[in-house]
Order: sequence, then C-alpha cells, then structure tokens
Amino acid sequence: MNHNTWNLQTNQARNTRREFLKTSAKIGATMALANFGIGTLLADENSKDTNAIPNLTLNNGVMMPIIGLGTYALREVDCQRAVKDALSVGYRLFDSAQMYNNERDLGAAINASLKNGYQREELFITTKLSSGMGYKATKKSIAESLNKLKLDYVDLLLIHSPYAQSKEMYEAMEEAYAQGKIKALGISNFDTKAYLDFIKSCQIIPAVNQVQTHVFFQREALQETMAKHGTIMQAWSPFANGNNDFFKNPTLIQIGEKYGKTPAQVGLRYLVQRGINVIPKTSKKERMIENINIFDFKLDLQDLSAIKKLDTNKSLFGWDA
Repeated sequence: MNHNTWNLQTNQARNTRREFLKTSAKIGATMALANFGIGTLLADENSKDTNAIPNLTLNNGVMMPIIGLGTYALREVDCQRAVKDALSVGYRLFDSAQMYNNERDLGAAINASLKNGYQREELFITTKLSSGMGYKATKKSIAESLNKLKLDYVDLLLIHSPYAQSKEMYEAMEEAYAQGKIKALGISNFDTKAYLDFIKSCQIIPAVNQVQTHVFFQREALQETMAKHGTIMQAWSPFANGNNDFFKNPTLIQIGEKYGKTPAQVGLRYLVQRGINVIPKTSKKERMIENINIFDFKLDLQDLSAIKKLDTNKSLFGWDA
C-alpha cells in the first residue's frame, strides 16, 4: 500500500467516525434538552424509598447518581476503606483524577467490591485527564488510567481544566467513547466563555462540566447556558471547603432546624434540587451517611429564596477565579 492510498483510507475512516459521533451528539443533545428540568432530573424522588439516590439522565441516556463520593486527597488504605464504607451505605458514584494519585487505590477497592457481589453496571466511576497533551498522548493517557483502575471502561472521563490542547484531547476522548472505553464525556473547570468556545468544535457535546459550586458561588448563569446545550453541572467542593463559616451559616442552620437537618445537608439539598450533581469528599462513614441522607425532605420557595441570597457570585479559591 502506497502512502497516498493509506492517507485516503485513513481520512475515510476518520470521516466515518466523525459522522457517527455527530449523530450520537445530535441524539444526545436532543435527549438532554427534552429531559432537562428539575422535575425530570429528580423523578426518582417520587419513589417511596426515601433512601434511594435519584439519577440524572446524561445527554446520551446514561444514568448517573446525583450524589457521589469525592476522593481528592484520599490515598492507599484510607481511599480503599472510604470506598468500602461508602458502598456499604449506598454510594455508587466515585470521583477520581490522575492528579489525585489514587486511581490504583480506587480501582483496587472497586475490584474488591466486584468480588463481593457488587455489579459493575451499578457503579459509576469518574476520572480526569489532569494535564494538557496532544491527541496521541491522550490516547495513551486514557489507557494508563484504565490500567491503573483495572477496568475495561470508565463511566465518565473529564478534561480536568481548560488546557490549551483541550480540543485535541477531546478528539481522542471521542474516539475512546466510540470504542466503548468511556460511557460519557465531560470537562471540568470550564467557565461560560470557555465552555461556549469549546463546544463549537465538539462532535459530542460534553455530558458534564464539573465546577466549583456551592451556596456562596451558585453559578446559575453557567448552569442555564449549559442546559441549553445538554450539559449537566457537577459540583466539586459543595461545602466550599468550610470557607465563609459554611457549617455555622445562620441561614443554613435556621432552615436545617425546620427539617431536622444539618447545614451540610441543606447545602447539598439546595444543589440537588437544582439538578446539580454533587460529590462531597469525606473519609468518615458518619459524614457519608449524613451527606447522603438528603432525599427525605424538600426545600420550599421561601428556603430557596433565602439560600439564593447567600450567593456572592465569586470563587472562594484564588486559582479558580
């Protein structure tokens, strides 16, 4: 085969792949726009089981639990014990990243759970590409993460930040998605401007954008913009890392007293009631139980209005300004 023939066949293959991805993206975006809305997103809350975790429907039809466990700074035995405890109290979504240096630990815990009766299909595993790289390097990096996790696929793969090479990285992610190595694609820490610029070149619209979101930085405009295109917001640091005296906030305390809930539970409830996925991090089992116990009450309009007034519309972390 001569060089020109090889190039022609390669281009034809890429065009075929692009057409497939375009079709998938159109279907996914249509589904997301049809499904977006708190009533639909939290439809599972109509269940009589108040301990059941509702699911969000991503733009390609994949179901994602609305709350999961963040694993930032959890490593080795601490990470494995936390995952085991989280599974035992009902968590099924686990969020990791290459920069957390705990993909092996999370993978070990997940694979141990599979040997103990859990099914892979009931778990939702997220990881992130944590550095800017080219197309080929991204393909290699995806393979490395899967190898560390000891999994055939991840449920959600994110680009950790809006790197200069993000669009090239995403092309490799789209290819891995078509191959079944990733069930859903997403991004992280993209503000409105970066998000709108990024999706111009996407064959598949990101299903998720994981960003700093909490009662002091509510990001309604970003959520509204993403909803128009079929992207769901996921909140990291939903407790604002304790900043602004989050756990002593008078508004959250007062509302919590009305329902017999803690400020943490009120803060999480506010986000999930807006259809935002949350991934609070903790290594303490009692906190895991507290955080997940938010589906047996609903904030009323007065509560929502009071919490909305806490929004400063500013990041509480200098690097994420």
